[in-house]
Amino acid sequence: MTTMSESLLRLLFLSLLLLCCVSPSSLSPIYINVTYPIVDGVACPPHQIQAFTQFKNEFDTRHCNHSDDLNGAWCDNSTGAITKLRLRDCLSGTLKPTSSLFGFHQLRWLDLSENNFTFSSLPSKFGNLNKLQVLILYSNGFLGHVPSSFSNLSLLSVLNLSYNMLSGRFPLVRNLSKLTVLDLSNNHFSGTLTPNSSLFELHHLRYLNLESNNFSSSLPSEFGNLNKLAFLSLSSNGLLGQVPLTISNLTWLTHLVLGQNMFTGSFPPVQNLTKLSVLELSYNNFSGPIPSSLLSMPFLSHLDLKENHLTVSFEVPNSSTSSKLVSLFLANNHFEGNILEPISKLINLKELDLSFLSSSYPIDLSLFSSLKFLAFLDLSGNNIYPASLSSDSHIPWTLEMLTLKHCSISEFPNILKTLKKLEYIDLSDNRIKGKIPEWLWSLPRLSTLNVANNSFNGFEGSSEVLVSSAVQQLEMDSNNFEGVLPNLPLSISIFFADYNSFRGEIPLSICNRSSLTALDLSYNNFTGPIPQCLSKLEIVELRKNNLNGSIPDVFYVGASLLTLDVGYNRLTGKLPRSLLNCSSLKFLSVDNNRIEDTFPFWLKASPNLQVLILSSNKFHGPISPPHQGPLGFPELRIFEISDNKFTGSLPPSYFVNWKLSMNQDGALYMAYEKNPYGIITYTYVDSIDLQYKGLSMEDQRILTSYSAIDFSGNRLEGQIPESIGLLKALIALNLSNNAFTGHIPLSLANLKELESLDLSGNQLSGTIPNGLRSLSFLAYINMSHNQLKGEIPQGPQITGQPKSSFEENAGLCGLPLEESCFGSNVPPTQQPEEEEEEKEEEQVLNWKAVAIGYGSGVLFGLAVAQLIA
Repeated sequence: MTTMSESLLRLLFLSLLLLCCVSPSSLSPIYINVTYPIVDGVACPPHQIQAFTQFKNEFDTRHCNHSDDLNGAWCDNSTGAITKLRLRDCLSGTLKPTSSLFGFHQLRWLDLSENNFTFSSLPSKFGNLNKLQVLILYSNGFLGHVPSSFSNLSLLSVLNLSYNMLSGRFPLVRNLSKLTVLDLSNNHFSGTLTPNSSLFELHHLRYLNLESNNFSSSLPSEFGNLNKLAFLSLSSNGLLGQVPLTISNLTWLTHLVLGQNMFTGSFPPVQNLTKLSVLELSYNNFSGPIPSSLLSMPFLSHLDLKENHLTVSFEVPNSSTSSKLVSLFLANNHFEGNILEPISKLINLKELDLSFLSSSYPIDLSLFSSLKFLAFLDLSGNNIYPASLSSDSHIPWTLEMLTLKHCSISEFPNILKTLKKLEYIDLSDNRIKGKIPEWLWSLPRLSTLNVANNSFNGFEGSSEVLVSSAVQQLEMDSNNFEGVLPNLPLSISIFFADYNSFRGEIPLSICNRSSLTALDLSYNNFTGPIPQCLSKLEIVELRKNNLNGSIPDVFYVGASLLTLDVGYNRLTGKLPRSLLNCSSLKFLSVDNNRIEDTFPFWLKASPNLQVLILSSNKFHGPISPPHQGPLGFPELRIFEISDNKFTGSLPPSYFVNWKLSMNQDGALYMAYEKNPYGIITYTYVDSIDLQYKGLSMEDQRILTSYSAIDFSGNRLEGQIPESIGLLKALIALNLSNNAFTGHIPLSLANLKELESLDLSGNQLSGTIPNGLRSLSFLAYINMSHNQLKGEIPQGPQITGQPKSSFEENAGLCGLPLEESCFGSNVPPTQQPEEEEEEKEEEQVLNWKAVAIGYGSGVLFGLAVAQLIA
């Protein structure tokens, strides 16, 4: 059993490396051997088994794989004490400081990875286990700082805290001098890596992974002190400046991964690193020439330099077999001369990315005929020699993935007919017209086809030509397809056909495609009802068609629906109450229909809802919950209910407890993950129509940090709640054309990200808060048609607006209006400074009182008060 446990942990670590060491653009697994301390163990005596069981009973273990004999405890042969404990992907609950775990003082090996510890902090009691040699806690949801007591673990050789939510500066590891493996990747550590960091005292380190954190500094030259490192990954941070010359001291390095940072300067000094197998420098700002000696490195197999400012001019070693290069990624750099011929001598290549290289040379595909093992080729953004796209080209038959987007291709490449191993084809964003050839669907392994953004108008052969195809993911959006929708492949899972001219009813044959999870038929001319079977999908996009009837009320318990967008149709009836069963729902848009209903407070049962758009329907009644407290919907980022018949007022606490109150970069959800070199799953960002900066922005892609509220065109009244100032991430706010009264909230000055503010067409009174001058991103503002008075605050973001933004306010004066506040005809209406400050203080105190009644609202209220003061 001990041998099996050792082997599994080794495999576990290798699988981690597969996740964290493979470039996002690479398909080849990259491994490094990690040697673990050997901790012998035997079956435990009954009293230790009882103690182990007691520890397990502190948690919910219903999801444990109880038949997994690699989970468990092992004991020392002589003392009988537990020395090795492994419970992986098994425990749910809170790891408390009082846990019996911290009584196992003889533990030398502890693996609690991939458990569900409900976002608890790391107990400081870990420091009691001072005989530990291996501590593996990755992927547990731990948050907060690493306790200083970890410095007591002076015998540690392996420490893995990756894939948690730990924060703070680099942990104190000064006493952990025996560490050979340190993995802190995929957390929220921040700050600078300083020369005096305890990191640089770990002279036995062979594996160091700090990727996907928030470190921001230049690299100290002290990295050169870690001269036993074989693996170093610092990718996906905010590191900048030049890579220090001392990096050349790390002569044992086999993996150097520095991608997705802000490094500058010339190519890093890697010439001495003769053991390098993987060099990953992508998505930085390196410039200048690539060293000619790079391809002569004896073990280099994976080279990723894409998205830099490097000059590509290769000299291939005399013997083409001397280069071990298997993966070469040079996208978005600069060609110098014709590098295709030397690249064609790298005969061991399996993956080649030459996309978007600035060069006047057209690419002749026949030059790759010598690459007998080539499986992946990306030539996007380059000019392709037209004759080489014909079927008599000698492109390697081994190709599995081919990407030729943005290549100005005007005819369908017949070369594809001979490539029987193709699984992935991307011909998007070209100028290909006519019909998709019939032979394409007979490629035996084709699973992903992207022909979006071309000028296709149909399919060769019968309407059944697609049915027997093996295609699972088909993108044919933004073309000129017309007529009825063809019968889809039986294997289809993702189908995008938006922005075409398909007509007729949505065919019921779609209901027989049991693998279908995502369907986008937006921006076509479909008529008739929405098929009931679509309620089983995850993504349903039917925007801007001519569909009628009601939304089917057939969403079953446990439905996997993530997105439902049926905006701009002719739908009637009510919102289906069975949406309550869609606990994963994140995006709901029904705008511009004829739906007649009250506000769906019941949707609070969908705790993940991020986008709710009800605009331009016949909704009516209050939008305040019956208890007159906070709205709920804590995850909302887009909330648009404009042009309905909503009535009533908003309670003071209406905007309390929204996630928008956090200054975070929380992205709107990604329903599918998209691998650039094979769409295993999709990154899908929903599109909506936004009233943004006073203009109708049709079909805008939602930015990852986009947050907007639009209540315009209703019958809302009363004061605008001061709690609006809690929504720090808000970018667009439109409350126009209602019947709001009272003063403009002073807390609006708290919305530092605000770009668009429209309060026009209300009955607002008093002065415009001076704090709005500090909103440096404010590009659009409209206060017209109110009862405002006094001087307009003078600041570049405000005075640069057209005068129409402030018209029809009888008491307003100052730029951009023509009325002067100091002329004899216009008496000053701005209140004396002393009186105004007193009034502001009174309003802030009132808001504090409101916030005190709502838990976390206390802190939010105080924050508003401090920022306003």
